[in-house]
Amino acid sequence: MDTRFDDLRPYYNTEVPAAMQRMADSEYILPFIEFVFPDRPIKDTIEMIRNIKTIDEFQRSVMKPALMRVINSSMDSFNFEGLDYLKKDKNYLFISNHRDIAVDSSLLQYVFYLHDYKTTEISFGSNLMKLPFIIDLGKCNKMYRVERGGSIRDFYRNSQHLSDYIRYTICENNESVWIAQRNGRTKNGFDATEPGIIKMFSMSYPQDEVKSLCDLNIVPVSISYQWEPCDLFKVRELFISRRQKYIKGELEDLTSIITGIMQPKGNVYLSICKPLEAEEIEKAYHNNPANFHKQVAQLIDQRIYQHYSLFDTNYVAADLLKGNDLYKDRYTIKIKEQFIRQCNKLHELDLEPFDELKNLFYTIYANPVFTKENMQ
Repeated sequence: MDTRFDDLRPYYNTEVPAAMQRMADSEYILPFIEFVFPDRPIKDTIEMIRNIKTIDEFQRSVMKPALMRVINSSMDSFNFEGLDYLKKDKNYLFISNHRDIAVDSSLLQYVFYLHDYKTTEISFGSNLMKLPFIIDLGKCNKMYRVERGGSIRDFYRNSQHLSDYIRYTICENNESVWIAQRNGRTKNGFDATEPGIIKMFSMSYPQDEVKSLCDLNIVPVSISYQWEPCDLFKVRELFISRRQKYIKGELEDLTSIITGIMQPKGNVYLSICKPLEAEEIEKAYHNNPANFHKQVAQLIDQRIYQHYSLFDTNYVAADLLKGNDLYKDRYTIKIKEQFIRQCNKLHELDLEPFDELKNLFYTIYANPVFTKENMQ
């Protein structure tokens, strides 16, 4: 058994039964199952969890209903496209824009549940893997650990290790992988792939950077929310970050996960984009080898924005930010009033000046409009 990646990998099936017992005994199991299975007897649900033996069984018996519950309780609609780009017998590296800690990757898995595709492994920051219950739930849901923080030497070593793991998972272990296009969620409405992420992918096969990426079968994924997950939290962080180094509270990540899951999202759209072709990657390298990673990142960004769905909230924000009514035919008075009510909740943050908070809020929603227009 390969032990090189024991610090990163999800659980093996042999590790699932013990994890189920720990989860069933955890103090967090009751609020979890009360949300996922509100109409099912608690005792029966806990017994069902205790009897789960494999990752596939856990995902279909627990995570699929959990995602259905999130969709039904927090979304007006969820639609998707792009499955026809994929082959069931092929493994991929899905690179997604990142608006919500948990929901972004989960919705892709839900699409795969519905259409009998194999689910992917999912990146999960080490900063989120603190509670034993979350660790067990995550690793039984095919989540792999991504190290955060540390020195420059630690960063390089962790990047090399992660790169090796992703290549091993896709090329040898017959699994697909989901990862965000950047470290941390987009908070300002700009979905931009970090060239450093592309460089990290290449580290596992440095002798041929083109082949290193072609082997991974990169598929961009674009996810769009009518109502931005954790929008008020994001404004707060942006506002404070302008004045000082932002330091997260002890339970802030957990609060963001819960808020992102529970907060109303309106209409949500997920697009699986056309995979990057070898010819595109080769052209990016030969055009400018020194700028190779940046050019590949731009290829991914182009796909994501071509398929990004702009909602009425985005157009309202663009008009409010610019002080005009250029997009007035894209939204109703009712949605504009609802948007302004949501913005006014910023008063609860008890920060001043309010006009700055308001402009940050508008910008989060408006930037996708401006970015998509600039890329056309």
